[in-house]
Amino acid sequence: MSAPASPARRRYTWWTAASLALALLCGCATRPQPPDLTIAHINDHHSHLNDAATDLSVGGENIRVRLGGFARVTAAMRQVEATESNLLKLHAGDATTGTLYYTLFKGGADADLMHTVCFDAMVPGNHEFDEGDERLAAFITRLRGESCHTPMVSSNIQPQEGTPLAPAGSTGLLIPWIVKEVGGEMVGIVGLTTVGKTTASSRPLPTTRFEDEAEAARRTIALLTEQGVHRIVLLTHIGYKNDVALAAALPEVDVIIGGDSHTLLGDFSPYGIESSGPYPTVVKNRDGDPVCIGQAWEYAKTLGLMRIHFDAEGRVRSCTGEARLLLDEPFSRRDAQGRETPLDDSALAEVRRTLAADRQHILLQVPDREAEDLLSHYAEQLRRAQTEIIGTAAEVLCFERIPGLGASKLPGCAQATRSHGADITNLVAQAFRQQDPSADIALQNAGGTRSDLPAGPISVENAYTLLPFANTLVELRMSGAEIRQTLEEAVDYALRPEGSSGAYPYAAGLRWNVDLSQPAGQRVSAIEFKGREAAAWAPLNVQHLYTVVTNSYIAQGKDGYESLQKIRNDGRVQDTYLDYAQAFLDYVRKSGTLRRLPTEDYSTREFRNANGLLQ
Repeated sequence: MSAPASPARRRYTWWTAASLALALLCGCATRPQPPDLTIAHINDHHSHLNDAATDLSVGGENIRVRLGGFARVTAAMRQVEATESNLLKLHAGDATTGTLYYTLFKGGADADLMHTVCFDAMVPGNHEFDEGDERLAAFITRLRGESCHTPMVSSNIQPQEGTPLAPAGSTGLLIPWIVKEVGGEMVGIVGLTTVGKTTASSRPLPTTRFEDEAEAARRTIALLTEQGVHRIVLLTHIGYKNDVALAAALPEVDVIIGGDSHTLLGDFSPYGIESSGPYPTVVKNRDGDPVCIGQAWEYAKTLGLMRIHFDAEGRVRSCTGEARLLLDEPFSRRDAQGRETPLDDSALAEVRRTLAADRQHILLQVPDREAEDLLSHYAEQLRRAQTEIIGTAAEVLCFERIPGLGASKLPGCAQATRSHGADITNLVAQAFRQQDPSADIALQNAGGTRSDLPAGPISVENAYTLLPFANTLVELRMSGAEIRQTLEEAVDYALRPEGSSGAYPYAAGLRWNVDLSQPAGQRVSAIEFKGREAAAWAPLNVQHLYTVVTNSYIAQGKDGYESLQKIRNDGRVQDTYLDYAQAFLDYVRKSGTLRRLPTEDYSTREFRNANGLLQ
């Protein structure tokens, strides 16, 4: 067996005999300059197919624009195809789950809109597994259309043969990598899916095996380089910080196009938007060569466009590009009373000039007509279902995960949720308990609710946007001691680097204090219970058995709620088969008007940060 070639020598192998002959014919010893590679990409669009009215700071003034929408993604992608050569179009996962488009169409609308772009590859995100392997298999099959075939790539997922993702006698619906010829060069695209979130917080089959992301990447890169493929693009759904760390640990990798963390890269501070780093972010791989990293925010708001330049030896020389907000008119402003008013001709012309001049961050983009027509077919069905008004919010009901985290961007919500957490998630827990007459306590994880609820009419759409997952209400018989343990598990998982802030617990009929400066297992104290007819709160009885209603997701032990899985395995569980969003709908209909709870009824009564300071 011959010794393996050095990295430098391996980089030479992709040069063709024709290139060498041309160099000799020219009488020059230097290799010809290799072609650049261009990548257009999105991630985490989460079934956000419509555009949205969004306020941007333009010239120091808040201006309302139409931002995002998949028809703008399609138009921008088609424009890139017309102007850029050597192009790859990539989707870095979490296409589904998050709006009523998914609730009603289960990925069908997303797949059909994605066909208007025809991505070269997509990596499955953790939310692609929210309804299990069978639902993901249906989505992948939908992406494999006659006119457009988008492969789903993930090198660290191995479904068992005979299961939905690997039907017996087939090559399987998930493939670890693909190789595409781009500009005469072979480019390997390697998929990587987050392991922790997917296994703990989604619903893959127990037989579907997940490999450590870094190990899978090393193995697959080695396989590709042995086959002479030396342009390596990792298409990941593991988060921006993990992409940066992974790049430093791997050889040979040139580019990482990522998702999962909903990261905006580039300086958008003039528009009042925070970002997390430069676009592209450049770090060194294990060989000491540059790696170009890109991510394109969320919800079809942004298109990333990266250009990778190679030196004569095939290594990355540099990379350039931009992540641009996709937006268009109408432009307007809001007056002191919050009313939306049109711009006069002079102000409109100035806003247009300012935005059009910033080609690094802004793309003024008219939506694609074909994509709009396709979306209108789904939108009409959605409108018929979503427009029903079921109640009223007397005030803004703020979203939050962990108190003080700042998940809501609505004015006033950061302060309103700093001490006690989300208004809306506490109300969701109240809805669960009210809709299940046998429940003593309701328990809801922060990540099970997804948005603020603005003041004003509450529609079916609001409810399903708030609670978009396919969960049912499940009853568990739990001792007070088990409830205490569950709360500790949830808080601990919410704080772990590999965990999720979505694990933070909310409840109805139960309240507690949290002190993050204490060690794991000792952070939750002063747990009190208040029955439906009780006049006052009292200490939770650790020996008493309570009926706890929760969503079917955490009842399976997801998001770190390990004790709930044990109780389920013991048979102390009863599925009501009541859709959790429907429970909230019924609660709103019955209540008529929603308001913030009295402070004493918030489940987090007192919250101390990691320094032990009261928030």
